[in-house]
Amino acid sequence: MTQSDTVLVALNDGVLRLTLNRPEKLNSFNEEMHLALRAGLQRAHDDADVRAVLLTGAGRGFCAGQDLGDRDPRKGGPAPDLGHTLETFYNPTLRLLRALEKPVVCAVNGVAAGAGANIALACDIVLAAKSAKFIQAFAKIGLVPDAGGTWSLSRILGEPRAKALALTAEPLMAEKAADWGLIWKAVEDEALLPEASALAQSLAAGPTLGLGLTKRLIQAAATNSLDAQLDMERDCQRQAGRSADYAEGVTAFLEKRKPEFRGQ
Repeated sequence: MTQSDTVLVALNDGVLRLTLNRPEKLNSFNEEMHLALRAGLQRAHDDADVRAVLLTGAGRGFCAGQDLGDRDPRKGGPAPDLGHTLETFYNPTLRLLRALEKPVVCAVNGVAAGAGANIALACDIVLAAKSAKFIQAFAKIGLVPDAGGTWSLSRILGEPRAKALALTAEPLMAEKAADWGLIWKAVEDEALLPEASALAQSLAAGPTLGLGLTKRLIQAAATNSLDAQLDMERDCQRQAGRSADYAEGVTAFLEKRKPEFRGQ
């Protein structure tokens, strides 16, 4: 597992907190931070003690996307193979994030630009400080949205708004992003981390298997037919119904007490 101070990792009460930690660069990605974030997400997959993830950024920004300092054309040399960058670094991380059958909360504490915005949008529940903004900055440097951006924007917002954001690179403030349904909610800046932490803690104390199956179902619904989705619901409900958490949930309901889920 990669250890790096470019991503701070802390596990408390079932919540794995991953903090992007290059604040002097607005948490833009270099190769080290790519690998550190992927290692954190892999730990979330592998460690049964992790029952929810909280992703945020250090300093005044969430993530400004790719660090362009290493891509300066003025230094000469061959043109970069950005497809290789995506296939080697971004795409594996996005696939891990979407495949993780545990809730992922993202707290966007400042600017989320380029791939930084799209990594946030790949999380399950996104809260943003009211001062935060989302920018599809790719058009400003002659690139296309990546890190799943064309996929997320089109599915969440529809083609007209997705095209407008991508083609103009116009910043979208957090409150409008919430109004449009792009994120869960915008909160006062000082309330962001307390509220996101409380939400992640609540999810970590929940029935992890059932929450993970719910995530799987919702992600599949966009491409499934109704018949396929009904079959998938049947199969997932069968699995959930055999879990210890389901037995505990029903028992707690009948006994009029708070359930104590174990994530099993």
